[in-house]
Amino acid sequence: MKMVEIMIATKNLDKIREIRNIINFPNLIFKTFLDYKDIPDVVEDEPTIEGNSQKKALVIAKHTGLYSLADDSGLFVSALGDRPGVYSARYAGDNATYMDNNIKLLKELEGKRYEERKAVFRCAMTIASSDGKFITEVGEINGYITETIRGSNGFGYDPLFYVPEQNKTFAEILPETKNKISHRAKAIFKIKPHIERIVNNGFL
Repeated sequence: MKMVEIMIATKNLDKIREIRNIINFPNLIFKTFLDYKDIPDVVEDEPTIEGNSQKKALVIAKHTGLYSLADDSGLFVSALGDRPGVYSARYAGDNATYMDNNIKLLKELEGKRYEERKAVFRCAMTIASSDGKFITEVGEINGYITETIRGSNGFGYDPLFYVPEQNKTFAEILPETKNKISHRAKAIFKIKPHIERIVNNGFL
């Protein structure tokens, strides 16, 4: 059985773990930045999460010569004009921690009623080849922003993102459940057939 290598174009270990949990073909080897010491930092300066995921995937594919998988995610809160959106990872500053971002979001929503705290988590995931071909898929889930931090699972805005159908925040949901319903999970499941085609046929 011929082994196929695909690069996961992120330095976020939490994202790498989620991708590997869902896409696990026996002849697929995922490579990461841990396997390449000279991976360039890609400036995420596109105006959309789709654009950022495409840029990352294309740059890293060209650099490594491997098919590369990249994502960009955003939390879009309607009461804040869809902020933090494309700036979700650095909402409280370029070197912000998950907690910094959560605290800023809570402060901006102070006094807002439950029905005013609607939010959408979106994830754009792109698989790209070194010769410039790419496919992008998008997953999303609707929810609300809680008034307090709840739960210890997950990462990012998970302790604030409440999913009514689960009656829990993402950080209160078991990882195996989140890996079925989250915006990233939905995007990964959509991109999975394209990965399978590369693994089985050698082309996108």
